[in-house]
Formats: sequence, C-alpha cells, structure tokens
Amino acid sequence: MTDATGFRAQFPVLAHAAYLNAGTEGPLPAQAGEAVRERIDSELAGGRCGRPYFISLIELAGRLRAGYARVLGCDAADVALTGSTTDGVNTVLAGLDLRPGDEIVTSDEEHPGLLAPLGRLKRVRGVRVTVVPFAGLAEAVSSSTRLVACSHVSWVGGRVVDTAALAATGVPVLLDGAQGVGAVPVDVQALGCAFYAGSGQKWLCGPEGSGCLYVRPDQLEELTVPWPGYGSVADSRNALDSPPAESAARLDHGFPPGMRSAWALASLQVLEDAGWEWIHGRAAELAAGLARELADRGLDVGPRGRSTLVSWSAADADAEVTRLAEAGFVVRSIPSHGLVRASVGAWSSEEELGRLVEHAAVG
Repeated sequence: MTDATGFRAQFPVLAHAAYLNAGTEGPLPAQAGEAVRERIDSELAGGRCGRPYFISLIELAGRLRAGYARVLGCDAADVALTGSTTDGVNTVLAGLDLRPGDEIVTSDEEHPGLLAPLGRLKRVRGVRVTVVPFAGLAEAVSSSTRLVACSHVSWVGGRVVDTAALAATGVPVLLDGAQGVGAVPVDVQALGCAFYAGSGQKWLCGPEGSGCLYVRPDQLEELTVPWPGYGSVADSRNALDSPPAESAARLDHGFPPGMRSAWALASLQVLEDAGWEWIHGRAAELAAGLARELADRGLDVGPRGRSTLVSWSAADADAEVTRLAEAGFVVRSIPSHGLVRASVGAWSSEEELGRLVEHAAVG
C-alpha cells in the first residue's frame, strides 16, 4: 500500500495550505517542477531548432499520448492532445455534421466550458439543445437526438452520471471528463461513450493548456478536422492534397510544446507510481468522510456520487471561500448554485479535512 504521508510530501504547496481545489487546478508535484526546469535548461543550451529537437518534441508527445491512453483505458491511437476539456468539447461539436433541427441533450449541471459551445451551435447551426435534470438524461433521449453531451462527474457537487443508461440509448455520448479523468476510475470502453474530453491541469496535476480527447474508432470518420494543420494530415509534404492522418492525432491542437509534455509526463509518473487504484480509492473515501462530517455538523451537503467533490450551501458562497482562505483552506465557490466546493485528493489528509469541518460556517 502506498504511504499517504510520503505521497503527500511530493506536493510542496501542502506544507503551508490545505489545498482543496484540484477541480480547478491540481497541486504541482516537485518532480514536475524539476522536469520543467530541466526542459528549459535543455532548450536554453541547445536552442529550439534542428531535426533532433523536433524529433524530441514528437517523441515526448507520443509518450504523453500513451500516458493519457493508460488513464483513459484505450489505445494511444484513439487519443488527441488538446489544451483543455473545452478544447476537446469544441473539437467534437465543431467536427460533427450537425444540422438545423438536430437535438443535443444536456443537463442542468453543466460547466460553461460545455454550455458555451452548445450555445454557439444553437445560434449558428440551428441545433436544438434540450436541458434536463442531471439524473434524467437518458430518459430525455428521443428519435431526433443526435448526441448527449454531459459531465461524467458533475462539477457542481460530484454526482456521477448513469453512463450505462446513456449507452443503452444507442445515441453517441460526449462526456465532459474535467472532474473525471484522474479523479475517478475511467475506462472509456466500459463507459460506452463515443467521446471523452479531459483536462490535464486538474486531477492529473499537469500544466495549464494541457488535455486529451478520446474518440472511439468508429466515430473518427464522423468528425471533420476543425483546424487542420501540419500534424493533421497523413503526408505533410503534400498537405494540399493529403487525406487526414489515420489516428485521432489528426485532432491534436497544434504542435506539442516540450515543456507541456515534460510537465504532464512527470506528474503522470508521480500518480502512476502511487497507483491509480490507491489514488482513486483514497480520494473517494476521504471525500465521502468529509461529506458525512459536514452533514453531521448541520451543513446542507449537495447530492453527490462516489467522486472527489463535496459541495455545501452557504448564505454567501464567495464570502465563505474568502473566510476559509484566511484560515488556510483553498476551496472555491459555485456562485450559480450558492455552494462552496472542496476538491479532495489522495494528497489530502484526514487532519486538514477535520479542521475544515470545524471551520465551515453553519447556517
């Protein structure tokens, strides 16, 4: 079994703060900081030119693609490298041949990173977007539904969508995995989704501007490449007439930066060394314990599933976040729902969660 204290010690921020906001940005492991410094030193000394340099970037990107594939439970050929969950969402929604009258079903607990792209489809393509309660997504699917687009884990309070019911509808499903990948077990084949968009900077502790998109092989040809470029074609020497690259790499967002790949890989290594089963199990148990203790103290804890997020009602959520920050707790508010949200990771400790319960304002 992984030593929780030793694992926690790899994240320097935890020495002076109860960092409970990985749902926005994950804590940076010291090993990732070292990898970035090494990469900068390498580029300072060697420059950023020449064939060996570009081969090294492509090799790093290939390793990162494989790393994301391991977390998602798929082949590396089915993964595109993106800059965020929203990048992946936009890639799918812009690439599908959606027409006026087509319906997309989504939920009432979605992040603006999904809602804004859906809003554009309404305005530009005349797509009908149907918003239903999070628990009722599958029942809302109709004969005109072309896609279900929703969160795997709700960013509001940590509820987990019924993926089995969604898969049973037979309609392609796009899962927003911003609060899923790295936080809870993900096996895209078992989930039955057509697309899974994830963030690199949240539960995977990577840099801003990192992320991944899974595309089920039978869906790849259903997507046009929204922003074709050097890496999206099979033959870059004849880019004008070349067909797309064979794999999901055709959907990559730009040429892969070396520092992004080095950081993301180092963070993944820290997490993989600890073991995903241990990470997922410990985080879920700690979060469940926090939810119980907050409820026992009299706070109104929001509905949640087996996830890493815990939200509770506050009269003034922003003010409560500020007050808790002054006491050393890094949490966030969900203003649209009047909630304070804590993101609990395997790096969290029982002691700091107990102190959070004591500090949380009742009433």
